[in-house]
Amino acid sequence: MTTHPRFSHTTRAHSFNTAAAQYAANRPSYPPALFTTLEDLAARPLKGAKVIDVGAGTGISTTLLHARGADVIAVEPGEGMAAEFRRAHPGIPLVRGTGDSLPLATASADFLTYAQSWHWTNPAHSLPEAFRVLRPGGALALWWNTSALDVPWIAAQARRIDQYFEDAHPTEQGTATKTDEGTATKPDEGTATKTRKDTESRQRTPGFLAERAFKGAPEPPPHTHRVVRWSRHVPVDTHLANIGSHSAFLVIGKEDTDAFLAEERTRLLETFPDGRVEEVYDVLVIVATRS
Repeated sequence: MTTHPRFSHTTRAHSFNTAAAQYAANRPSYPPALFTTLEDLAARPLKGAKVIDVGAGTGISTTLLHARGADVIAVEPGEGMAAEFRRAHPGIPLVRGTGDSLPLATASADFLTYAQSWHWTNPAHSLPEAFRVLRPGGALALWWNTSALDVPWIAAQARRIDQYFEDAHPTEQGTATKTDEGTATKPDEGTATKTRKDTESRQRTPGFLAERAFKGAPEPPPHTHRVVRWSRHVPVDTHLANIGSHSAFLVIGKEDTDAFLAEERTRLLETFPDGRVEEVYDVLVIVATRS
C-alpha cells in the first residue's frame, strides 16, 4: 500500500518551511525537568558540553540548551526554518544539513540532540552518523512533546483529529498518515506499512515513539528512556495555531485547516470558557551513549 503524495514523508518534512514563524510563536517549549532528566540519563552535565542540536527548526530547544551553559551548534536542513532561527538567534551558530549526513567532524561532540526531529531521519543512516560525531561516552538524546491522552479533553480532541483525517483526508488504500511527532522512516527503508490503527494520535504517544525510535537501524543501541509531564496555559488561539503548525494540517491547505480549527474553537470554549487552555504534555526522552 502507498501513501498519497500529499501526505508523503518528504512533503510533510518540507511543510514547516512555509510556516516557520507560526511554528516559533505557537509550539510548546520544554520544561527544565527535561534537561535535568537528560543529564541524569547521560550521566554528564550540559554546562560546558559541546552540543549539536539536529533538526533545530526555529531554535526552541537550541536556546534552552544554550541557557543551560552548553556550547551549542544547530543543524537545520530547511531554508524557511533556518531563516527564522537566524533572525531570532543570531548569536548561536547554525549550519545547514541533515541527520543522515551530518556536516560535522568525527568525535567532535559530547551530546547530539534531536528535539521533535529524529523521526524525520532514516536511522539506518542517522544512528551511525550520530555515533561517528559523538566522542566516546557522548550521548545521543531524542525527545518529543506528546499530548497527555489520559486527560479527557485532550483525548477527545485527538479522536476528533483522527476522525477528521479518516473521513475527510484518507490516504490511498487506507494507510495512515505519518505525523511530525511519530515515526517517519519510509516503507522502502525496511519499516512496516502503517495501518489504520497507526492514527495521528497514536503516532504521538511515548510508547509508539519509544518502540520505533531505532527501527531500521542495523544494530539498535542500548538505551534508556523516561517520561516527564508538564503543562502550559495558553490562549485558545495559540492552542489552535499550535495544532495548525503540525505537518498533517500544513499539507492539507489553509482552507481545510481553518474550517477544522473553527469548529474546534467552538468545542474548546465549551471546556475553557475563559479562553485559556491548559495543554498537558508527556515529554519522552531517550538517551543512548556511545561506548
